[in-house]
Amino acid sequence: MTSIPAPKPSAYRAKRQPTVLAQVLDWVMHPIELVLEPLQRRIGVRRMAWIFVLPNLVIFGIFILLPMILNFYYAFTGGTNFAPQDRPFVGTTNFQALFACQDFLNPQTCQQDIFWRAIWNTGTFVFFQVAGIVFFSLVTAVALNQRIRARGFFRSVFFYPVLLSPVVVALIWKWILQRDGVLNAIIVGLGGEHIPFLLDPNWARFWVIFVSVWAQVGFYTLILLAGLQSIPLEYYEAAQIDGASNWNSFRHITLPLLMPTMLVVLILSLIRAVQVFDQSFALTGGGPGTATTYIVQYIYNTGFTSPSRQAGLAAAASVVLAAVLMILTLTQLRLGKRTEEQT
Repeated sequence: MTSIPAPKPSAYRAKRQPTVLAQVLDWVMHPIELVLEPLQRRIGVRRMAWIFVLPNLVIFGIFILLPMILNFYYAFTGGTNFAPQDRPFVGTTNFQALFACQDFLNPQTCQQDIFWRAIWNTGTFVFFQVAGIVFFSLVTAVALNQRIRARGFFRSVFFYPVLLSPVVVALIWKWILQRDGVLNAIIVGLGGEHIPFLLDPNWARFWVIFVSVWAQVGFYTLILLAGLQSIPLEYYEAAQIDGASNWNSFRHITLPLLMPTMLVVLILSLIRAVQVFDQSFALTGGGPGTATTYIVQYIYNTGFTSPSRQAGLAAAASVVLAAVLMILTLTQLRLGKRTEEQT
């Protein structure tokens, strides 16, 4: 009985032609290799990492580091010219003008009263907005962590506003809240009267905070949801066996174990709230009056839109803001390190 010889690979399989994608990649990579291979032999493999990071460093230097240096220089200069060489050095005059107050609790007694109104407005906004962010993101995260129908759908719905541009969000809500907007149309349809939501100072402050919380709560909900899912289920099972109620489990298990994540949410929301600008500017323009003028908008108005264009004063205010943000960031790092050491 003769054995059947094994089939030989066909000429097509032995000499398989490269795909179009492979040909394109070879065509693109060949000139790159011609440049990088001699460079790697010259400077070594370890130093090649700097070559790949160099484009990002150049962009960072041009658009972030250089403006920071110029801003710090402008804070100690005066005049209305924007060219650095045309601006006279005035020392700490701009900072002295910002902090020239008889009573810091009364902005009317300050030389730069709008600056201190912006400070107080920012402080009020930060307090209520951060409190709303932490509360609603925690409630939402706990609800979305339960076994409910269409849980994935609701998670995506709560996160969707985060994907929208802050200006787009503000314009949509402005269309809803204006005098002839959707909300007033509903109120009038129910027999009420028009409410000047964006023309009344108290209503304007409320809606700026509400829209900001609505737009950002999904991001922090996602962070807390990840923290909730990292808690072992055995703790809840043991508490249930011991007869603990849902509230006691939440109070003695969920909150303590979620506290490091809550701290991250708190600090991140604080840093973001201090820098509020785009939503409030698009929604109210800082008005009515100065009711919703915050510190970043004060810097923008002082440096670019005011008739005098006091770039030095605006730069000094931005340096003060940078100092506050640096303190918040260092606080976050310190508390995060302490939490890691305790765990």
